[in-house]
Amino acid sequence: MTKENFSDTDKQESEERKSPTAKVIHDSIFIEALSELSRSSSALFWSGLAAGLSMGFSMISEGLLRANLPDVEWRVLISNLGYSVGFLIVILGKQQLFTENTLTPVLPLLQRRDLKTFWQVLRLWGIVLIANLIGAVIIAFVASKSQVFDPHVQEAFKEIGKMAMKPSFEVTLLRGVFAGWLIALIVWLLPYAQTARIWVIIIITYIIGIGHLSHSIAGSVEVFTLAFMEQTSWGNALINFTIPALIGNIIGGVAIVAVLNHAQVKADS
Repeated sequence: MTKENFSDTDKQESEERKSPTAKVIHDSIFIEALSELSRSSSALFWSGLAAGLSMGFSMISEGLLRANLPDVEWRVLISNLGYSVGFLIVILGKQQLFTENTLTPVLPLLQRRDLKTFWQVLRLWGIVLIANLIGAVIIAFVASKSQVFDPHVQEAFKEIGKMAMKPSFEVTLLRGVFAGWLIALIVWLLPYAQTARIWVIIIITYIIGIGHLSHSIAGSVEVFTLAFMEQTSWGNALINFTIPALIGNIIGGVAIVAVLNHAQVKADS
């Protein structure tokens, strides 16, 4: 059948099945970014606090699986499925997670390149980051100091925290780049993922977990728990994990995903 013989129904069906272009995805994220930049500071804070608390379920779920599986080589393949739980709650629940916001607000900034948008981005980043970390501190305190979890589960939390603290500053930063890259790609993939949204989140965050890549908020819950257990100092937790992971996440989310995807759209236009 030639192109001229296509019926209107055939053409409509073809359009519906066609994958969205990079520009369509870019514009969808851009519109969402404008909405995020216009939110009040209090709304951003409470949403960010909820996200910080929710990210604790990545460590909790992984720890529960780890504590109840035999100590064999394949345990890590199963226990890291729990790492995805916090991300599922945060992303599907539309809570403000800092690593997601390294992508979306940057697009209006790259488009407008003005001081007003720059300060709007810094406001959003600052409020969400502080709220996320406060939530991480609270959930880490509960996980380590309360009797909510059995001692063998808390021991699993300790093992997870020690694993996060093991790499050097430089390695944590580099791992943070890959983690930020992958989280930002989730944002880029979700607008038209439709029924595959859950699987996009699970698969990508599972890779982050099993690869021991450094996520600044999920990992901070782990190292803060370790600090509350007096297995490391707070200074060590912040300087040797949270800060390098944060720097890496920003590089991965902004420089690699936001800038490059924005550049390809601009090049086409």
